[in-house]
Amino acid sequence: MTDRNDEALNAIREGVRALCAEFDAAYWRKIDEEKGFPEAFVSAMTEAGWLSAMIPEEYGGSGLGLAEASVILEEVNRCGGNSGTIHGQMYNMFTLLRNGSEAQKSYYLPKLASGELRLQSMGVTEPTTGTDTTKIKTTAVRKGDKYVINGQKVWISRVQHSDLMILLARTTPLAEVTKKSEGMSIFLVDLREAIGNGLTVQPIANMVNHETNELFFDNLEIPADSLIGEEGKGFRYILDGLNAERTLIAAECIGDGRWFTEKSAAYARDRVVFGRPIGQNQGVQFPIAEAHIEIEAADLMRWRACEEYDSGKNAGASANMAKYLAAKASWEAANACLQTHGGFGFACEYDVERKFRETRLYQVAPISTNLILSYVAEHLLELPRSF
Repeated sequence: MTDRNDEALNAIREGVRALCAEFDAAYWRKIDEEKGFPEAFVSAMTEAGWLSAMIPEEYGGSGLGLAEASVILEEVNRCGGNSGTIHGQMYNMFTLLRNGSEAQKSYYLPKLASGELRLQSMGVTEPTTGTDTTKIKTTAVRKGDKYVINGQKVWISRVQHSDLMILLARTTPLAEVTKKSEGMSIFLVDLREAIGNGLTVQPIANMVNHETNELFFDNLEIPADSLIGEEGKGFRYILDGLNAERTLIAAECIGDGRWFTEKSAAYARDRVVFGRPIGQNQGVQFPIAEAHIEIEAADLMRWRACEEYDSGKNAGASANMAKYLAAKASWEAANACLQTHGGFGFACEYDVERKFRETRLYQVAPISTNLILSYVAEHLLELPRSF
């Protein structure tokens, strides 16, 4: 099991906290009010090398593991920031790193490490399929030295602040494959060339300041060498990135949960009503204590997922359970924090309502809690498939 008090991990925590201190609550509050993108923060994280943590050293990165990357994102959220603006760069590059050709890795990874390019987007979800990925309808048809893309994607994040996008499309019709998970392929799309030349982007306004979009592909032509790995094996490739994504999201939720409990405890110690701190009342302190316990428990599963992933084991079950536990714990911590603050919890100046909205997202995305429960029932408990 990874040692959470490892000296190297503590150094990462301290480094990220020092950088985040330059982007205080007022900064994030302003970004949220303006529905803006924290460009200065993302640039600072890139220049400091935090976003290239998992890129191998020979390609300009730090060559660290998922455990170290998870600490980076956890600390951003624990400091009051929103790692949803940067996490895509980390988990999206897994597909390229693990399945790309040497030519693709040699060209793109150094540029991602330096910040010359950003890979913040992954195009998988579609309006009519949701999490039923094998039923996607977006197609990629080989025509000479190009693939022609047609179809639609939804809930595709950070397209406006990304140069590249990982795209999953069907290259063999569903009716022609023996297994429904076959016949899909992964492509690396250059958004700078695609937008306006067959790709249309429609932003989706939402309750969280999360930059997300609907995409429309109309005969978008991309070079044949945009294909990552072997044609038809894309679903298997994408799973590598999804397990990393779920583990990193779990770490973000743990960071959120710790922000909420620390904020709750501080307020409960200082707020005096009826001549005593409200934190002296069990009705106030028990929900905060319960939230802390659940966050600590979720944290243990996060470390197990990281250890399995970094050692090359199948981390699917642990990644799913870590994400489930952490998302649930952070949401309970958010509720306890809002309740502890009473009316002030709804005031923007306290930041509770902003973080409340941000952490609620992870009950739904990037994988819903219900789908995780289905996964556990089928794969761990050997119950009949429910969908």
